[in-house]
Amino acid sequence: MTTRIKTDVCILGAGSGGLTVAAGAVQMGAKVVLIEGGRMGGDCLNYGCVPSKAMIAAGHHAHAQAHSADFGIANVTPQVNYAAVKDHVAGVIASIAPHDSVERFEGMGVQVIQDYGTFISQDEVQAGDTIVQARRFVIATGSSPLVPPIEGLDTVEYHTNETIFDLRDTPEHLIIVGGGPIGMELAQAHARLGIRVTVVEGSKVLPKDDPELVAIALRNIRADGVTIEEGFQVARVSSDNGITVHSDDGRAVQGSHLLVAVGRKANIGRLDLDRAGVKHDRSIEVDNGLRTSNRRIYAIGDVTGGLQFTHKASYDAGVIIRSMLFGLPSKVRTDHIPWVTYTDPEVAQIGQTEAQAQDAHGDKLEVLRFTFDQNDRAQAERRTEGLIKVMVVGGKPVGASIVGLRAGELIQPYVLAIANGLKISALTNMVSPYPTMTEVTKRAAGQYYTPRLFENDWVKRVVGFVQKYLP
Repeated sequence: MTTRIKTDVCILGAGSGGLTVAAGAVQMGAKVVLIEGGRMGGDCLNYGCVPSKAMIAAGHHAHAQAHSADFGIANVTPQVNYAAVKDHVAGVIASIAPHDSVERFEGMGVQVIQDYGTFISQDEVQAGDTIVQARRFVIATGSSPLVPPIEGLDTVEYHTNETIFDLRDTPEHLIIVGGGPIGMELAQAHARLGIRVTVVEGSKVLPKDDPELVAIALRNIRADGVTIEEGFQVARVSSDNGITVHSDDGRAVQGSHLLVAVGRKANIGRLDLDRAGVKHDRSIEVDNGLRTSNRRIYAIGDVTGGLQFTHKASYDAGVIIRSMLFGLPSKVRTDHIPWVTYTDPEVAQIGQTEAQAQDAHGDKLEVLRFTFDQNDRAQAERRTEGLIKVMVVGGKPVGASIVGLRAGELIQPYVLAIANGLKISALTNMVSPYPTMTEVTKRAAGQYYTPRLFENDWVKRVVGFVQKYLP
């Protein structure tokens, strides 16, 4: 028997974006229906951000045991129980899951339907035996691993980020296809757990980040034992003596396990978007207010393509809540969206890279640089390999790039500055407690005034006059 529901807002997808909209809308008085056919919390909680960072943490502890002699503590060979590491990963997911659970959201007043939704008209979605008619829809179905049509891939067992965290048998040699953030984070984590790892990448590793910073990160990743093969275009995969990945130039890598991490695809296959009058290609087309071609339907997060980050989906949710609930104009922007690759050292970016800023601003660009070896806390931690670059135009930062210890934390003052259009002086006016790594961000900003104050003949004449004539 079919049940019919009328509501103000119907959300498809219970990842970070969908949950943010659901919580905000219901607490502001809207009637909300949330439809999710998979796990609550979406990719980030179950297959992405959370499990990968839990595994990275395990790798960090193993690495610390093996590299403590510089601190007066004997190095030891870590005894790694790979299955127990996966228990740790599962435990972290379980500790966070209640925050994203059906019970919590139903407690807020959200009606949750645990099934996949499909549009049957421009204002109706069917999920199982329930038809939902809504004034506004939000598509927040996210993305899933892209598995390319590689010859022979279907003849071997392979993993994606959706299955690798369930693997409990220790790989002898893990081959990772793809040198993006997912591939590199999991490569280093596995290597630190004592597993042989080879990454094959068709072009360059971490291509969206500043190459100077990437080189520093890769030097450390290779030091942890990861073999990286760039320019390795995978032609086919075979089951010769385990798994062998062949390139189009004759190279071959043989291993025991295979992880495919070449990118993401928007989850639109189940939605029947044509019935809803929603334009799409590989992802859903939206305007600068995140509305689709059907004005009663919004789309947010990974399903729209572009920047595919959990925090971007949450930001999108805030944009559409303003428009959807209050009828106020609200436009999305991306210049203030940061990203971090959680290798060790971390690589963080906000705004334009040096190359992008140079192309956009030419001679107006100033690039400020500061190295971690000039920071006293970095010296105490023996983590002096790192660099921050700040791109400044007209006295305002337009981008910042950081590689080094806790770069994901250190980027945040520049996120604040760029999001709010602050001048570089806002960073130099900040007083950082000593000794902290955050002094790196302030000292980098201070480089803006070095030529203006300490290399300026006019300033020196003024100072000379004051010293000579004023009491």
